[in-house]
Amino acid sequence: MRVLILLFTLLSFLSSENYTFLVQPYSKEVELEAKIIAEIATASLHGKIKLFIPHMSEMEEKVYSKYFTLSSKCETSNFVFVNKAVEKESLCDNTNRLFFTNNYRKLLSDEKYFGALFWNKSRPNIVFIQKRLEIKAIELPKTFDQFVENF
Repeated sequence: MRVLILLFTLLSFLSSENYTFLVQPYSKEVELEAKIIAEIATASLHGKIKLFIPHMSEMEEKVYSKYFTLSSKCETSNFVFVNKAVEKESLCDNTNRLFFTNNYRKLLSDEKYFGALFWNKSRPNIVFIQKRLEIKAIELPKTFDQFVENF
């Protein structure tokens, strides 16, 4: 009986490699997020975009590098996407950069962010604040008008 259990366990370990894709990070949501951020960044900045994401994971780096030139430091970027909780001290000044977030509350509470992309019920939501767009002299195409809110 022990031999049968040992044999069964050994066979299950050998066939387990066929199912490792189930534990791999799922990148489809990150891929969609990167495409949306790329469209927003190209509409906001007219020129080459250098993206900085604080505490970027390997998967995010792999996906975002398809659409952007990635910057390892905030100081060398011109577009900053804050998609995780970070301390304010770890970010650079906002004089020559555009800051975008994935947190609606952070967008409302911090003046440096001009917009947010966040997920609600598995759907992406985009919000821009009209006053901040004007202050930063960002002119978005008409296709983004439905996402601009006046506070």
